[in-house]
Amino acid sequence: MAAFKNVTPPADGAPVTMKDGALCVPDNPILPFIEGDGTGPDIWRASRRVLDAAVEIAYGGKRKIAWMEVYAGEKAFMKFNEWLPDDTVEAFKQYLVGIKGPLTTPIGGGIRSLNVALRQLLDLYVCLRPVKYFKGVPSPVKAPEKVDMVIFRENTEDIYAGIEWKAFTPDVKKVVAFLQKEMGVKKIRFPESSGIGIKPVSEEGSKRLCRAAIQYALKEHRKSVNITHKGNIQKFTEGAFKDWGYEVATTEFRDQTVTQRESWILGNTEANPALGNEDNARMIEPGLDMFAPDKKAEIIKEVEETLKLWPTHGDGKWKKKLMIKDTIADITLQQTLTRADEFDVIATLNLNGDYLSDALAAQVGGIGIAPGGNVNYVTGHAVFEATHGTAPKYANLDKVNPGSVILSGEMMFRFLGWNEAADLIIRGLEKSIAAHTVTYDFARLMKAEGAKDVKELKCSEFGDAIIRNMA
Repeated sequence: MAAFKNVTPPADGAPVTMKDGALCVPDNPILPFIEGDGTGPDIWRASRRVLDAAVEIAYGGKRKIAWMEVYAGEKAFMKFNEWLPDDTVEAFKQYLVGIKGPLTTPIGGGIRSLNVALRQLLDLYVCLRPVKYFKGVPSPVKAPEKVDMVIFRENTEDIYAGIEWKAFTPDVKKVVAFLQKEMGVKKIRFPESSGIGIKPVSEEGSKRLCRAAIQYALKEHRKSVNITHKGNIQKFTEGAFKDWGYEVATTEFRDQTVTQRESWILGNTEANPALGNEDNARMIEPGLDMFAPDKKAEIIKEVEETLKLWPTHGDGKWKKKLMIKDTIADITLQQTLTRADEFDVIATLNLNGDYLSDALAAQVGGIGIAPGGNVNYVTGHAVFEATHGTAPKYANLDKVNPGSVILSGEMMFRFLGWNEAADLIIRGLEKSIAAHTVTYDFARLMKAEGAKDVKELKCSEFGDAIIRNMA
């Protein structure tokens, strides 16, 4: 193991390791943590007590976390004059799994976002965002209990790769000239005043994200994976992401999956065994007779290929398979409001995932209680994190909701295989919310909805309530 310059690993802990594709977790794992900026210290103190209590209650002292503080953001800058010290990245590399609070993004030059930097430096290609409703949480929608989704957001590509050039600079002029003269691009409406950005979407990045989503869905016995994209407009990036996702599903997981179109074709034949291939094609594509001959032949060929799956998928067997489907991003944002129970696991690119995860969080109580994780399922590296900002005006007031970090810790425990501790956290949180003993954000909304027995708690007091309600 590499030596550290300014931090010291705890002597009473052991590292989490990866062997043969599986995590090896000791009873005293060293877990790096970043407490975060702004409200981060308040949130972390409450969250750490909850996490430690869950482990103690679940395992009776046989397991214990060896916490290792590392630094990023304002605290790192004040101590070491660096926003993201090498020690911090090295700690997460060596010990694989850790957790962090909200971080300030430096103003001006340098790192565009500390969160993005950590994800890219550690190749944490999955941003894992579960969104689930807890009974009693105030919600702006009529049926928030229908929301139970897990978003797999690609974390390293798309516009977050940060490849862009500022308008009016010499560099952007070079890019525009290349696009116009060398590539024949004529669609830049105002070339003299445009900033230019490039959006990389790779086969490798797309496939590993979709593979992780499918593996998760199969392991957790979820019902479907929805590939969300804007491929109707961006055919060679988002459209390719969709195609590569289907390719992974139908080659690597063929016996365990069925696509939505395959289910239609198989279902049509089950309902009418005498149905011909062309009539079946007409049922899944009502405009078939208006298609060009080659396109019509392509759809009929799709029916023929699907019916070859009959031994493994026919006679209703497909109904027990994992459903793979896709929707356009804007329709997804609409339907997760109007038909939330039709969505389960969602695999999507970086920007779409950003929009979706925050919009869904609003349905189940807001981003203050939304957890997140950044994971590389191949190497075992994972950094779990608060998904909200630093809220500096509330710093050191012991006021804000620590739910995002607490639930991120619950995710971390499940990643480590400590499900008993994770279950206790969920129990404690559910009981605290049901009893209307909550922080100011929930208290305000509960009172607005007419609740009379609301008890507003400080951040630390909410942590105490969760611990009491674990038993």
